[in-house]
Amino acid sequence: EKTGKVLGEFCRCYQEQYGVALFNSVRYEIEGNGGPQAQLLHRKVPLEDHVIYSGNIFQYMEENKKWRNRFCVVPHNYGLVLYENKLAYERELPPRVLINSAGYKVLTSVEQYLELVNSSLPGVTPKSGQSPILKCPTDFPLILWHPYARHYYCCVMSGKEQEKWRAVFQDCVRHCNNGISEDSKVEAPAFTDAIRMYRQSKEQFGTWDMLCGNETQVLSNLVMEELLPELRSTIGPRLKGKAQERQRTWIQISDAVYRMVYEQTKAQYDTVMAKCEEERPQMESIIRTDMDQIITSKEHLASKIRAFVLPKAEVCVRNHVQPYISSILEALMAPTSQGFAEVREVFFKEVTDMNMNIVNEGGLEKLVEHMEKLSHLAFHPVKMQSCYEKMEQLKLEGLQQRFDVSSTSVFKQRAQIHMRQQMDDAVHTFETLLHQELGKLQGKDELCKSIQRILERVLKKFDYDSSTVRKKFFREALLQITIPFLLKKLAPTCKGELAKFQELIFEDFASFILVENTYEEVVLQSVMKDIMQAVKEAAVQRKHNLYRDSMVLHNSDPNLHLLGEGIPIDWAEEYSGQQEPEPGTDRRRRAKQVVSVIQTDEGVLPYEVGTQALLQPSSPQPDAGAPPSCPDRVEKIREALAEESPGADVPPAAEVQQASPASPGADVPSGASVQPATPSPKPRADAPSEVTPGTACPQPSDKETGEEVSSPCSPVQPTGTTESGEGVQTEF
Repeated sequence: EKTGKVLGEFCRCYQEQYGVALFNSVRYEIEGNGGPQAQLLHRKVPLEDHVIYSGNIFQYMEENKKWRNRFCVVPHNYGLVLYENKLAYERELPPRVLINSAGYKVLTSVEQYLELVNSSLPGVTPKSGQSPILKCPTDFPLILWHPYARHYYCCVMSGKEQEKWRAVFQDCVRHCNNGISEDSKVEAPAFTDAIRMYRQSKEQFGTWDMLCGNETQVLSNLVMEELLPELRSTIGPRLKGKAQERQRTWIQISDAVYRMVYEQTKAQYDTVMAKCEEERPQMESIIRTDMDQIITSKEHLASKIRAFVLPKAEVCVRNHVQPYISSILEALMAPTSQGFAEVREVFFKEVTDMNMNIVNEGGLEKLVEHMEKLSHLAFHPVKMQSCYEKMEQLKLEGLQQRFDVSSTSVFKQRAQIHMRQQMDDAVHTFETLLHQELGKLQGKDELCKSIQRILERVLKKFDYDSSTVRKKFFREALLQITIPFLLKKLAPTCKGELAKFQELIFEDFASFILVENTYEEVVLQSVMKDIMQAVKEAAVQRKHNLYRDSMVLHNSDPNLHLLGEGIPIDWAEEYSGQQEPEPGTDRRRRAKQVVSVIQTDEGVLPYEVGTQALLQPSSPQPDAGAPPSCPDRVEKIREALAEESPGADVPPAAEVQQASPASPGADVPSGASVQPATPSPKPRADAPSEVTPGTACPQPSDKETGEEVSSPCSPVQPTGTTESGEGVQTEF
């Protein structure tokens, strides 16, 4: 009932915002874009047919309290796919778990995790001497924590592995959080504006940490934000057992409710989307026919609201915002610009190292080998980590409380995504120019000189585009910080008076002009001048290598963008001389991988060296008095590894059965007493998976959510966001 009420209100907001977004899109299309043109080329499909990373990792299996060795693959859509072992992956057997990491936090210590778990259920904390909810058999855990959904527990054998996996996991989180497509010029702005308007109607201004994932995930988070406190106060006191048992039960209940909310949200959102799409042709026809009249009507409404609101808004800006704009901008500029400078440095170093290797070791063959690696530098989580870490230094200190900024993570992730995009644009431009030159070059010396010239040209373009991207990011961030603050300040004196302006809108245009949106535009105009001036002054002073707005690169490679429209370059295929395509299984086994697998000095994966490796000198020893449910039983890990062989526990295709999904509400207690339970079951090692007999292992799809898997021989794709009763998680 609560979910239905929240979704009903949101869908009403969405339908209102859809008309406004459609009008803005058509108007933008007619009037065109006057912004500066990017100098670097943009790659359309950066990671086609590539795997980001794959390697072995231990995962805690909650249904049997054991840690099991898993082979984890991160495909181009950034889903985390866990297989029984590498052989199962190569044989295309079904994966055990598929994780969409949107909304998750990557934790590298059990203490961090326990702190979050203890705060999720106030008043329930294990007493001193009691076993906590989780123990790790090594000193190098990797935990995926979510405020509503289930948690995932992994560990590795060394600090080097932990750092590499942490970078990979964080890249997955960063990518999946950015799940709302920016290519959508109507649906995406309508959705984000509807979310904002709904939260403001509940007096929730400022940034929101859980605007993560695709539309259904974000909307589920919105519902859970309201539902969880009520659920906690109702069910929390009824939980029985020891503190850690109640915590496990609470995690399981929260996950089960989240899954039910997700299913209901998806159905209702799909319905309202279909309704809007059905009405779109008629609405677009009205907009194109009456565009001038709609613009005139909106400007008339804006002038009336401006006369009422602007004097109050300007006083508020002058007293509460203007004095702090330069401080906020400086706090944003330093880490962001350091991050972009590091992107430039990493790119320069990689190309320079490649050039030196060509000088010392050989010509074209060495070039092809290096270009294969360089072409996906932007998607190498470990090499890009030094760039991303610069942005982690962002702190707004006292400004954060003054302007109701709950967390800086929104700005950090946005800047990091810009960094990755700029790196890929620089690499793509470099390889395009180099590819064009190769046919004209003779000898190693000419090749090296050409690489150096092209590098200098690309760096010049990078500096220009970097300045443009950063200035836009600073303006957007300043607006994102100050506008909610102003709206909250002005609400008591202005919000109640807005209804009287509704009569100024013609009924025929009411779907495209909203009083609330026009009011926000007026408030934005009141502070926009000061923000633009602050960013302009920073550029004039050349702070952090920003360029002035009047700075334009003229006649810079006029034909370059025509080159960018060509067929993507495959260095290995074009210059290696391989003609025959590899069979399907071999192709998968030799899939191009952006990050190399970590190996020990002896060239053996840590998990293959034997069970004794689990007992590191500094690792916590098993607690003799721990209950059987404690997930730190090293004996169980030894037992599991002793039983395991490269092909062990892999179900043959003939034995794979169709699994029935578990009831989403099965874990939610209905009575006053809730029996102690562990979190929702993970896939059992011997459980059948969710495919029909004889089908091959599902391959990760191109969807940005990173969760769905599909198989060329099976038209049925998992569309849920849960785990089946047999243990294969589908989509969250």
